[in-house]
Amino acid sequence: MGMSLKTPSSPPAHQPSDGARAHRRRGAQLEGAILDAAWAEIAEVGYAQATMDGIAKRARTNKATLYRRWPHRNELLAAAIDRRVTPLEPPIVESGEVRADAITILKTMRHRCEAIRIVPDETGELAAYVRDQAAHEAIIQMEHLLHEAVRRGEIITVTPLISRLPVDVLYGELALVGEAQERLVVSIVDDLLLPILRNR
Repeated sequence: MGMSLKTPSSPPAHQPSDGARAHRRRGAQLEGAILDAAWAEIAEVGYAQATMDGIAKRARTNKATLYRRWPHRNELLAAAIDRRVTPLEPPIVESGEVRADAITILKTMRHRCEAIRIVPDETGELAAYVRDQAAHEAIIQMEHLLHEAVRRGEIITVTPLISRLPVDVLYGELALVGEAQERLVVSIVDDLLLPILRNR
């Protein structure tokens, strides 16, 4: 009696599986797919409930790929939100005038922290992460700005404490109140930073 042997069917060579298509994505294409998936996850389940596993499934990749690029969940979620809301790392501003540039740095920090409020964040975890990141970048920019002013002879000297003082004041307002008026930003520069620089 003859026996018919059937072999499992496989997808045609010209129609790769979803896994194969996802596997071939590289660089910016893969990163964009992951960030889009993270945004979709946040929009559907909320920031607090978004998981790396859920994002990996949406992006049709594995969690190891996510963790290689973003070691922590907050970093990935913040990157996805910043991609839609406001740039993560705005360029160093430098017009050559301390007052104007210092105000611009603080306004950028304020904008980043307040723009994130469009995202539901019941735990406050996202707001705290973005606030810390924005303050870190603002301190770097402020240090650069003031050291350039010393080099130009506009001010005599500056210390790390002076560089971070205006950022810390704004950080405190954002942490305690959740927002900051634009006039406060101007006052931090006019009534705090500039008098300290003039008296050194």
